[in-house]
This record gives sequence, structure tokens and C-alpha cells, in this order.
Amino acid sequence: KKMRHATSPRGKGGNNSFSVTDILKICSHCQRLSKKDLGVRSPRPLANGPSRFIPEKEILHVSKGDDRTQSIFEDAFVALGRLDNISLVMGFHPQYLEGFLRTQHYLLQMDGPLSLHYRHYIGIMAAARHQCSYLVNLHVNDFLQVGGDPKWLKGLDGAPQKLQHLGELNKILAHRPWLLTKDHIEHLLKAEEHSWSLAELIHAVVLLTHYHSLASFTFGCGITPDIHCEGGHTFRPPSLSQYCVCDIANGNGHAYHHDDLLGNEVCEVSGEVEVLMEKMKQLQECHEEETSQEEMVERFEREKTESMLVVTAEDEESAPSRDVSRHFEDPSYGYKDFSRRGEHVPTFRVQDYSWEDHGFSLVNRLYPDVGQMLDEKFQMAASLTYNTMASHKDVDTSMLRRAIWNYIHCMFGIRYDDYDYGEINQLLDRSFKIYIKTMVCIPEKTTKRMYESFWRQFQHSEKVHVNLLLMEARMQAELLYALRAITRYMT
Repeated sequence: KKMRHATSPRGKGGNNSFSVTDILKICSHCQRLSKKDLGVRSPRPLANGPSRFIPEKEILHVSKGDDRTQSIFEDAFVALGRLDNISLVMGFHPQYLEGFLRTQHYLLQMDGPLSLHYRHYIGIMAAARHQCSYLVNLHVNDFLQVGGDPKWLKGLDGAPQKLQHLGELNKILAHRPWLLTKDHIEHLLKAEEHSWSLAELIHAVVLLTHYHSLASFTFGCGITPDIHCEGGHTFRPPSLSQYCVCDIANGNGHAYHHDDLLGNEVCEVSGEVEVLMEKMKQLQECHEEETSQEEMVERFEREKTESMLVVTAEDEESAPSRDVSRHFEDPSYGYKDFSRRGEHVPTFRVQDYSWEDHGFSLVNRLYPDVGQMLDEKFQMAASLTYNTMASHKDVDTSMLRRAIWNYIHCMFGIRYDDYDYGEINQLLDRSFKIYIKTMVCIPEKTTKRMYESFWRQFQHSEKVHVNLLLMEARMQAELLYALRAITRYMT
């Protein structure tokens, strides 16, 4: 009776009744019927799509058009109860996304040395080092959901001593991993009642490096907050009550238009793909010439020195983020080039300590299956190819992919004896190097202008592919330093 009373026409049901015109309104432009704003607060996304850099229609087109991507998205939604914006953007590359989600799920949800709330808190600590509020907010929610103590979220000093001790390792790995020594490892493993076991430490190191590098991807792709997180939604204000969807088509909405964004600049860069392809062809022909080992070492040292001189966008306007510094200590500690203030770091020779021969087995021994998962993820990112470059098909891009991977490792002091570092200057131009260095070393400084300034003729999916390479190469570089320090402690 009450229900009938509430919906009966005005005059028969008293003051609480509604008429059709009370609930619905008609747009004067398109004659469309829509609900009036009755004062009910309903959230709507603040951003136009998962990325500030990539048009929403391109991301949606990929996710709708590929059955494999759709299936991966469905599985992720069932497992997590959500589909985050990182996954939507990675959907350009479903082969990679599948392994990424499987690894991340294992690190956070499956059997392992660390408790669930510790895992999410370490994720918060790692993401906070780069002021990545997107990842911090995601894991604050997850931390509370698995029963984490809200007091820990007030600041690192509210967390257990054991986690506070991890702060030093977190900051060194995030900003200057070449400074990590076996002494840092010993400090964590011999802290009396607050000590870490070796297995716990390996789990923590993998989580820290995973979220440092994922922060790079998040900023590099301009990922926007998910609707359920802080900064991801707003409640429609009353002033929009006269707004209709037809306004978007009439240009009255906030739809993002990517076309002609660069204007005449596109004309200026026409031919950049062909120039790059020609350089790759010339380098391929030069491979037949012998280069002495001394010359190879000299070219590495030259490239390492030049990488220090690449100016990052420290004066650029940062992507907006809330203050997350309470989740870590020493906020002033950041990336510094090797040679600043007379600091000297010996070259890390992969021939002496590599992921394949040393790191992989150490991780697998102390945290079973994870070494294998990481190895597959690294290989997928490094070998992923569609044999295309912009509009060109049947192109072998292996030389370009290796140059990107090795340039990142070179910035961290890591050298491959069998690689000619002279190729890097041939294949990576200055604007690309600035983007790479900023995204890998100071990702919070990455801007839309920087994203648009490199490889302007390439597709967004190709730039996301580059970001996957940067993310995985960075993670492996950090892991190499951490695992070498652990190995030295053990021996």
C-alpha cells in the first residue's frame, strides 16, 4: 500500500506523490526524455577515460574488438571485483597483460612468506616514493579490505618496526639502487625481534621493484584515478541538471578531442619513421664489421656519461597528486646521477651477475614459482612484436627494442659485454631519451607534452609497448642490484 501511495498521481496520494513531469524532463534540442536531478548523489568519473594521454575511444575500441582481451578483462574482474585503468591501457597488448595480471595476483593473493596486509602496505610504501597517488589509493583500499590496521595509514611511524626498517631499502632501490650493499641486507636480517627472514625479504624486494616500476608505467601512460578511488569521481552538481548527452555531440560537454592536437608539428616530423628504419638497416649491415672489446667498453662509458647529461623535466609541471609522503621517510632523497658530487659507481657487468644465471634461481629457491613468472614477464616485454612500425609492416624491430632495454640498464650502470652501445645514439633521439630518463628515474615529472613529443608518427599502442619495455627493464635493473646484495650477504 505504501508503495502504491508513493507513486500515485498528485492529488490522490498526498504530499509524497510524484507525477511524471516531476521525475522526467524533455531536452529542448533532441526531445530526449531523461531523469531530473532529484538530489540523489551518484558518482560520475572525473576523467574522460583511463588515460590523460590516450583518447578513450582508442582504448575502448581495443577492449571491445579483441576476444582474448575481453576474456582477460572478465577473468580479472571476477578475481578482483574491479577492472582498473592500468589493465584497460595494457589491453593494447593482451599477450603481456595476461602474464602481468597472473604475476601480480600471485604476489598479492596467493601463498607466500608475507601476510596479505603486509603485501599491500609494501605496495603503498613503494608507490609513495614516486608520489604515485593512483597506486597508493588503490592499495589503501585493498589494505583495509584484508583487515589492515588503519593506524598504519597515518604514517610509516605508525606501522610496525619491521616495516619501518624496510624504508631504507625502499628509498635506495627506488632512486639509487647502485648504492645497495650486503650491509643493508644484514641490517634487515639481523634486527633481533624485528628481523626479516630471507624468504620474506625476497617477497618484499619483488613487491618494491614491482610497484616502483609500475609507478613509472602509471605516470608514463597518464593513468587517471579509478572511479571508486579518491580523485576518481565527483557527484554531479545541481548546475548540470539541464545537461543532456546531446550536448557532447554539440561540443558543449567535456569530451576530449585528440585530432589536430599537434597542428602543424605533424607535418614537421613526417618521415621520422622512415629515417629510423633506414638507420636500423645501416646498423644491421655494419654488424659484419669487427669492433674491439676496448672500443665496446669505451662506447658504454661514453653512453653512460652522456645519459647523466640528459636533462630530465624537473622544471616541468608534475601530474597532480595528493601528499603521500607520510608513507615513507626522507622525502628529500631522490634520483641522483652517478657522478654528482664526485660519486663513483663501478660498472655492473651482467657477465658477472645476471638475471638468467643468478637472480632467477635465487628468487625461485626462496619464493617458489615467482622467478619463473618474472622471467616469462621479462621475456614477453622484451620479445613482444607485431613486426610493424607506425604504418609500415613486416619490420624487424628487435634492434630497436634491445637499444631501449639496454639504454635503461646503461643509466643504472649495467653493461652487456656483447652489445655495441654506439647503436643507442643512432636509434634513440634526444626527446625520446628525455622521456625515457624521466619516466624511469623521476616518473612523477612525466607530462603529456613529453609523451607527445617523441615518436609522433607512431600509434598509441606502440607508445604503450615502449612503456612496458621501460617498466620491465627498470624492474629487472633494480632486482639485479637487490639480488646481488642478497647473494653477497649469503656467501
